[in-house]
Amino acid sequence: MTTPSEPTGISRPRVASGVLFFDEAGKVLLVKPGYKDGWEIPGGFVEAGESPRAACVREVREELGLSPVVGEHLVVDWAPAVGEGDKLLFIFDGGVLPERDRAEIRFVDGELTDWRFVAVTDLDAHVPDRLARRIRTAAAARQRASAAYAEHGVER
Repeated sequence: MTTPSEPTGISRPRVASGVLFFDEAGKVLLVKPGYKDGWEIPGGFVEAGESPRAACVREVREELGLSPVVGEHLVVDWAPAVGEGDKLLFIFDGGVLPERDRAEIRFVDGELTDWRFVAVTDLDAHVPDRLARRIRTAAAARQRASAAYAEHGVER
């Protein structure tokens, strides 16, 4: 059996998706991976044949033990990284995470060790610059109720 040849020069970006959950004060939920320094938003890489939204829901279930409704996408970010190649990163709107859901957070798959809500203005102390830009772009898109396209976290 032969496989059709693929055109050369075609990008094969890695695709990941995450979600922004907020508290009542508008702070963003960050999670602490046990396998690296710094904080992240809940989410992860999209598996073959999986949509970015489905990956987001799966990752939240696997990481936090929650099955929340994931809303509209807030930002799509083209963010290639040195040594990692091209990336397309999606952030979805998780809305306000109710207190009853917060009480149910469990680190199911063992990847995470902590969680906290952080003000958007304080992101730089917790996450890499490129993620801080992406989160701010997503939060602004949520505020105006209009999705954004970004490159390296900066809306275009």
